[in-house]
Amino acid sequence: MPAKCLLLGLTFWWATATAWSSETRPPNIVLMLADDLGYGSLGCYGQKQIATPRLDQMAREGLRFTQMYAGCHVCQPSRSVIMTGRHTGHTACRANDYRQMLLPEDMTLGKTLKAVGYETAVFGKWGLGFEGTTGHPLQQGFDRYFGQLLQVHAHFQYAGWLWNDNDRYQLTANHGRRQQSYAQDVIQARALEWIKSRDGTRPFFLYLPSILPHVELVVPEDSKAPYRGKFPNRAILDGRPGYLDSPDDGLATFAGMVSRLDRHAGEILDLLKAKGWDENTIVIFTSDNGGQNGGVNNGWTEMTDYFHGNGIYRGYKGTWYEGGIRVPFLVRWPQHIPAGKTVDTVAGFQDLLPTLAELAGASAPVQSDGLSLAPTWLGKKLQPGHEFLYWEYPARGPLGISRAARMMQWKLIQSPPKLTAELFDLSVDPGESRDIAAEHPDIVKIMLERMTAEHVPPRQYPAVGSYPGIDEFVK
Repeated sequence: MPAKCLLLGLTFWWATATAWSSETRPPNIVLMLADDLGYGSLGCYGQKQIATPRLDQMAREGLRFTQMYAGCHVCQPSRSVIMTGRHTGHTACRANDYRQMLLPEDMTLGKTLKAVGYETAVFGKWGLGFEGTTGHPLQQGFDRYFGQLLQVHAHFQYAGWLWNDNDRYQLTANHGRRQQSYAQDVIQARALEWIKSRDGTRPFFLYLPSILPHVELVVPEDSKAPYRGKFPNRAILDGRPGYLDSPDDGLATFAGMVSRLDRHAGEILDLLKAKGWDENTIVIFTSDNGGQNGGVNNGWTEMTDYFHGNGIYRGYKGTWYEGGIRVPFLVRWPQHIPAGKTVDTVAGFQDLLPTLAELAGASAPVQSDGLSLAPTWLGKKLQPGHEFLYWEYPARGPLGISRAARMMQWKLIQSPPKLTAELFDLSVDPGESRDIAAEHPDIVKIMLERMTAEHVPPRQYPAVGSYPGIDEFVK
């Protein structure tokens, strides 16, 4: 952030902080982000086999969105959309690539809220820039960071160390591939400590990007035990020594990971209530993309299918079908947000920045692609949402990018090497079972033209060298 903007932000923070009263103080904001949790993985979205009582309670006490779309079908660009409010045709990070990162000029959610006096912190998987780069969370508007900066580091629940701001925090109990300190439990404990240490004089923004229920497939016994013997044995094999937990009870392990995620969410809600902040804190829960498919992790497709993790929707993480990008989304703010309501507004991750900025009394960046959903959240007006949504991802082939769009009820997908567009009418075919592109060439033409107009070439990233391999994270 330029020095002049930083000075203006600090001046504004001092002026507003000294003038806040209990009636005018902006709300705290807690954003919980699951990793690869499909649309149908929670009880409040139809899950029958995995217990998620705390998140189901959150749905009863707030809003449950049924047409919320992730920023992308994989994690890094999806998180970039959250932070910048810009879709993948505009945002900084457009692929799972450590060489892509947030840039100094990006006006992130952290910077936006910090400029109006918020304390800001991230605990968990970041994925938008590693140590010494412009994308590090401490360079992007956050006062505090604890967790795993890179996706590959976050593949290990028993990592050898975590990042504590700019320093390594050693998990010595895990050295030599021992499994004693569960990384997400350590991250959760630090996040709870951070909340406990707040004195309430300033609002805070706490971003909690969990590493559950993503690989590796492992969870402590207390979360797995309730599911042992309930599911058929399925071999979930990856081929990496020490990478997966007992392969004969992968289904019980996965169910335990989702339940542990639910338990962690409940701990946050309980602490906010104990601190007396329940009615002045917006709590959001969502997932970065849909449930996993096989890919390099053989067995995940089988597991997602067994639990109907993506609900009725076709596809998985890494695809543009609804199963890859339609995600659960809950928001709770007692006495402000209506309880127990279902919202069918078509929305996307780019809407988080302008919505939270409005509710915090901040100005959203002018380049945001999102809409403020504050009227819908507050029950003042049911907004129709986006008339057009766009996604892209770099791909090999003559097209150069894989892309998709939704325009009203129409969904169009175009991916290399097959360049022929697929078109679906979600109003009658939410499972995307019938391609009707040949029947509606006019719709296809309009959508392709709009998709092309939404793409802007990526900005130049700083040059970085190669990053250490997987073994670096487990020693």
